[in-house]
This record gives sequence, structure tokens and C-alpha cells, in this order.
Amino acid sequence: MKLTHLQQLEAEAIHIMREVVAQFERPALLFSGGKDSICLVKLAEKAFWPAKIPFPLVHIDTGHNFPEAIAYRDELVARTGATLIIGHVEDSIARGTAVEEKGPNPSRNTLQTVTLLETIEKYKFDACFGGARRDEEKARAKERFFSHRDEFGQWDPKNQRPELWNLYNGKKAVGEHFRVFPISNWTEMDVWQYIASENIPIPSIYFTHQREIVERDGQLLANSPFITVMPGEKVETRTVRFRTVGDMTCTGAIASEASTMDEIIQEVATLRVTERGTRADDKRSEAAMEDRKKAGYF
Repeated sequence: MKLTHLQQLEAEAIHIMREVVAQFERPALLFSGGKDSICLVKLAEKAFWPAKIPFPLVHIDTGHNFPEAIAYRDELVARTGATLIIGHVEDSIARGTAVEEKGPNPSRNTLQTVTLLETIEKYKFDACFGGARRDEEKARAKERFFSHRDEFGQWDPKNQRPELWNLYNGKKAVGEHFRVFPISNWTEMDVWQYIASENIPIPSIYFTHQREIVERDGQLLANSPFITVMPGEKVETRTVRFRTVGDMTCTGAIASEASTMDEIIQEVATLRVTERGTRADDKRSEAAMEDRKKAGYF
């Protein structure tokens, strides 16, 4: 029987997950509460059923999260029985290893890198699953499935290993680790269609809702205690939804009436701006994402 497009992508991702568990001693799954990491959890359940997911979920908590994403995280952990490990950016700030940004909407997105690397070192993880996809952003398009990180957690885009015939090289030195991206070949549309086909619950912020919004530099930011409303700006209640989940200080909403999965899929099919186009942190420079990834970002 010929597999459908989604079945082929699913089979590829499951194969990669099983390869990681076979090759590495202490893998983990980086969980943000966003749709991509939610798909990874579903794939992990399928890959190792009827056993429980054989590695922990690791959430790097910035303290600037959407409450809906945190509530979903806790519900998913309770439902799946997965082990949850939380790294707090607040702890890194208290230790002095990370320094809080200043300004009207100080993002902790970059600070996550410090906390992530500290968490990886604390628990000695040697492979970390991530939900990055090549269609998201030009820096992520350079990734292999198995992305080598040196002893400092840094990524060198020129030091990527060949991946021929579905063979993956996980050889590493002491202190090094890998980031592994099982859904690299998926698109945003693939993710939504997979969520729909598997009937996977998702956080409510992905659907249309009323929210207080501050428009800043072309971004529709959620009003929250983490941003300062500047002179000339105003807080308005609008009908919006979010295409991606991140810090409230840098994740922009879009005007949308999409209240069902089918409506989201129809909307995504017509959009001409990538989902990362709603992220203010990616607009800080032309190479913002690549610079963060080289330093050890997700």
C-alpha cells in the first residue's frame, strides 16, 4: 500500500526518534507548548507505544509565557504520563549567568539559550529533540536531522555531517551533544494537517479569540505585565489568534476569525507571511536566528 504524504513524514520522524534512542544514552525532548513540539510528543508516543515516552520533556520557562501554553503543558504531561523537567530563566538571572534586558518589552528569548545549556549540562543530555523545520527560517534550513553541538553547546553551520541513505552519525566527544529535528522536512501546512488528522488537542491561543493588543512596529503584541505601553500606543481589544508560541513580549498575533482546525488550514493556505514573520525577536537583525543558533539556541 502506498503511503500518503503525511504517513511518509510520520514514518521518517518515527525512524529518527528510534535511531536517537538506539544511539544515545540520555535523550530529551525540548517542549515549548507550541504546535511543533506537540507533534513531537505525539510522534514519540507512536514510536514507543505501548511503553511510555522513554525520555523527559524539557521546558525552558522564561517567566513570560502565555498562561494558556503553561496550562496546556501541565495537562499534556498529566495525560501522557511523561516526565517533565523545567529550566527557569529566572534562576539563571539570579545566578548572574543571564542578564535581564531593559526597554519597553524586554525579551527573554535570547536568555533561554543560557538556561537551556545549563539544563543540558545539569542532566547530561546527549541528544535533544527539537521541533524546528527547514521552511521556518533561512538559518533553520541549514540544519541536518542530527545537528552536532560542540562542548560549549554551539552550532557550526559549516560542520554538518552528510546524511545519506537515512544513516545518521551520532558520534561525539565527551561534553558534546546533538540537537535532533525529526520534522525538518515538514511544512507549517503539514503540521496543521497532521494535528487535524490525529485529532491532537492544541492550546486555545491558536484559535481566534478576543485579546487586549498593543500594536508596536507592525506587530500585534498581547498586552501583559511584561511590556510597557509607550506614549502614543494604546491598548485595544481585537479578534486575533497566534501562529506560533513564544514569549509574550515578542510573539505577534494575527487578525483572524479561524475558530476551527479546518479554518486554520484554509487560512494558512492563503497566507504569504511565514509564521516566524510574527516573531519580533527574529527581526532584530538579518541574521538574528543564525546568531542565536550558533550560541546554542533551540
